[in-house]
Amino acid sequence: MESARDYDVIGFDADDTLWRSEDAFQMAEERFVELLGPFTPPGIDLAAALRETERSNLSTSGYGVKAFTLSMVQCAITVSSAEVPANVIGRLIDVGYDMLTEPVQLLPHVPEVLAEVGRDHRLLLLTKGDLVHQTRKITTSGLEHHFEYVEILLEKDPTAYRRVLRHVGVEPDRFLMVGNSVRSDILPVLEIGGSAVHVPYHLLWDHEHVADHGEEFSELTSLAELPNWLRRAA
Repeated sequence: MESARDYDVIGFDADDTLWRSEDAFQMAEERFVELLGPFTPPGIDLAAALRETERSNLSTSGYGVKAFTLSMVQCAITVSSAEVPANVIGRLIDVGYDMLTEPVQLLPHVPEVLAEVGRDHRLLLLTKGDLVHQTRKITTSGLEHHFEYVEILLEKDPTAYRRVLRHVGVEPDRFLMVGNSVRSDILPVLEIGGSAVHVPYHLLWDHEHVADHGEEFSELTSLAELPNWLRRAA
């Protein structure tokens, strides 16, 4: 595993690193399957159909609840051969609206960890998704004051990370990213010469799964372990 060292700037992912997110998507997917079951021919895997619709829409609608809701509606029409009743479409829209307005649920130890780590490091919040929804979550979370810089990215790739680091004036080898997604929070940062710590969440969106990558990085069982991990570099 990569050994810890001192860093000038630490970036944090938001969804499923600082607060719960994927739980709501999982429950919405279950509700989708429940609502569409009566209007779908036998043998169709509704959950798989919805995930494939999401993937195919990423390049046009991006990430987030609004894109997910659009995919639910589109998939409902497709799998039912356009016979799904209007009231079911209305219920799917209600599911999406409920996701957009649900309160932020912080994960354990998050405020304490940010306060402790922020005493000795500049902190960034780097997330992706819908601008309006992510902004609402950030401003209502009570965590925004911990971060010197906040950005909602269209995609978390090497180009985006390089641009952010140039903007905040830090070299990649002095930057550490902390997040739950190997695909979005770990591998792109390692590619540009930065460091990353993986803090897995018990749920992970299918699109974020990475089978084989060959990279080595540190993994913590909880964000609460981060301050001690950093102290090993002192």
